[in-house]
Amino acid sequence: MSMETLFTTQKPRQAGSALLLTMIMLSVALIILAAALSWSATSTRLTYRSIQYTRSVAAAEAATEKVASRIEHDFLYYGEDTVVNNLNAYRNVVPLSSDSAYWSTWQFNDASGNTNQTYVQHGSSVSYTNIDPPYNNLQGNISTYTVVSDAKDTASPQDLTVGVLQQLQLVTIPIFQYALFSSGNMEISCGEPFDITGPVHSNGHLYVEPDSTMTFESEVGAVLDILYQRDPLDTRHSPAGHAFFAEANQPSSPVPYLTLPIGMDNTPEAVREIIEPPPLGEDLNSPLGILRYYNSCNMLVTVSDTGVSASINHGATPIPTDELMTFVSIDNNFYDAREGKTVKPIDLNIENLVAWGRTNTHLLNPSSVYVDDRRTPLTLSASDLGAVRVFKGATLPLNGLTVATGRPLYVQGDYNSDSANRGTANTSLTEPASLVADAITILSDGWTDPNSTSPVGSRLAEDTTVNAAFLTGVVETTLGQYSGGMENFPRFLETWGSVKFTYNGSMIKMFPSLYATNAWENNNNIYKPPTRNWALDTNFRDPLKLPPKTPRVLKVFRHQWATLPPGQTVAP
Repeated sequence: MSMETLFTTQKPRQAGSALLLTMIMLSVALIILAAALSWSATSTRLTYRSIQYTRSVAAAEAATEKVASRIEHDFLYYGEDTVVNNLNAYRNVVPLSSDSAYWSTWQFNDASGNTNQTYVQHGSSVSYTNIDPPYNNLQGNISTYTVVSDAKDTASPQDLTVGVLQQLQLVTIPIFQYALFSSGNMEISCGEPFDITGPVHSNGHLYVEPDSTMTFESEVGAVLDILYQRDPLDTRHSPAGHAFFAEANQPSSPVPYLTLPIGMDNTPEAVREIIEPPPLGEDLNSPLGILRYYNSCNMLVTVSDTGVSASINHGATPIPTDELMTFVSIDNNFYDAREGKTVKPIDLNIENLVAWGRTNTHLLNPSSVYVDDRRTPLTLSASDLGAVRVFKGATLPLNGLTVATGRPLYVQGDYNSDSANRGTANTSLTEPASLVADAITILSDGWTDPNSTSPVGSRLAEDTTVNAAFLTGVVETTLGQYSGGMENFPRFLETWGSVKFTYNGSMIKMFPSLYATNAWENNNNIYKPPTRNWALDTNFRDPLKLPPKTPRVLKVFRHQWATLPPGQTVAP
């Protein structure tokens, strides 16, 4: 039996189809691979570009921040004049390799192609407008500054430049818009109902410690905490009263710190220098020199061991002695039971000052007086207290009056108070006024110097009205010894009880007292507190009715931030 071998053959058409299909499949695979590789490369480039964009934004922001932080520093420590004078210097500020080696490959320009430059522009300024929260119940002057930088990493394979814009608002706030302000901690207590009608600000802790009903009618803020307790050093019993806040004005903390532009050290002890005479050789145009009342008041009264003198225009024009002695006297004295000393005041008769200001040829209607007490132990013994006293001050010079001194100040009788509205919150007929001193003590209409050594029960107060801002010091709380709080910010030496002390103004606690340093005491040997009829003077919301030489506190708002295409300085 024979075997047969069978051969099969494939038709050429079938073989070609298989090859074609294989080639198609291979081509598709190659296309997919190429697409995948292209996608991967594109994705890598996009990812790298995104990373580079983020790095460039961060670099441009660093450049603007370097400038913005310098502007903020100069403004808060020295005021806006320094910022304006330094504009060209800011424009030369960019991140440098000396700051960090990281910046060695970065190039910065001012959006106009000028390398190693930053765009800095002083834009709009708005006078006395409403301020943003948390200061929305205050007004101030707002200046806007725009800072722009374009940044590019020259070591990057991608040619990518990104711009960043920052806008800063430099805000200047007249301090006498506050009902109560403290440069450090603030304590507020009350044994009787206490209604606080204006904004309250503490640059430290705010201790709310009512022993009766305390009502805050406006914004309340503290840089640190708002605490419903005594100061830890105050060992009295826990507060037994209640505090209420207007519905739209809940207390806020933390809020930004508010400073005076006096330089690097803005502690309460340093701020006190604004009421002191300057040291020999101090620059009048230095930040502190500008703020010193001694330098800025238009009349300077000096009392030394040899007598009394006065001048205007920083000593350029002496006031004749016979004219001066019509409104300045150093012949009186009285006893201060709190200090336990005999006060030898430099008495300023405001009524006679007003009369002199109407007729003299040297200074019509003086608006600010600084009293410099240079008496030494040759004149003032250890049992004496050098001070200033203003009296007969119901009517002030036109356009107002500020009286300032580094010594304690006593206000005797009605001050800046027309008879028609005395005892009320109506200040429509008053002049702008402030009193600035180491401490401020109120002597009522019933005060007499000979009676000052009598027991407190014989020192009977009479209804008295004072309409003036107070900027002064306190004796702070120490262990077991309460400061007296803002409710005892003005000091008293008489028996008041149901007798009213009406006050319209602004109470600014700025520094520790240096001369009137005996602690507050709640006993019957020194005083019995008045019925307090106190309010913020709403005149102070009008810039034309602010007291002469009103200090300004400063705040910086970071107003706008935006990324920009290169070459632009305006946000879309």
